[in-house]
Amino acid sequence: MHMSTKEVEQKNRSVTIDEEIQSFEPIIGEKPRVLILGTIPGKDSLRKNEYYGHARNSFWKIIYQLQGQTFETDYKLKTNFLKENGIALWDVCRSANRKSSLDVDIKNEQPNAIAALIEANPTIKTIAFNGQKAEKLYFNYNPKIEHLTYLTLLSTSPANAAFSFEQKIVDWGRVI
Repeated sequence: MHMSTKEVEQKNRSVTIDEEIQSFEPIIGEKPRVLILGTIPGKDSLRKNEYYGHARNSFWKIIYQLQGQTFETDYKLKTNFLKENGIALWDVCRSANRKSSLDVDIKNEQPNAIAALIEANPTIKTIAFNGQKAEKLYFNYNPKIEHLTYLTLLSTSPANAAFSFEQKIVDWGRVI
């Protein structure tokens, strides 16, 4: 099948144009003690309208296992579980352009108002980054807050295949 020049240009443009994506609202209970920060939702998460929605992302399984609880698949139960355990969840980026779900593809990011969230929730004592990219983006836009502890954890993304689930469990045990 022969494609016209216009069709080829349109096809190439659709491959190279980075899609603008938005983060979700934070998940935050009454007295959170830990704020876990990711970068910005991936395609599966956006499609499902759920944090860490990719089937192979180990975030939720790690959280449940470290609390000694049976993993739930229902998203409302999972978000309530975070709140009940003093864990808040948000993303560093409010919006960004990204053509894939990979963090290396994040461009033109705009930060979330994390300092305001922390100020409104003084029970937060620890910020835990879900991977190095979340930490890097955070400190691009936010100064270090002296009374907080910062931890950079192994990314729960399936793209972080260099570490086993068991290694991630041990690493995340520092904060959960």
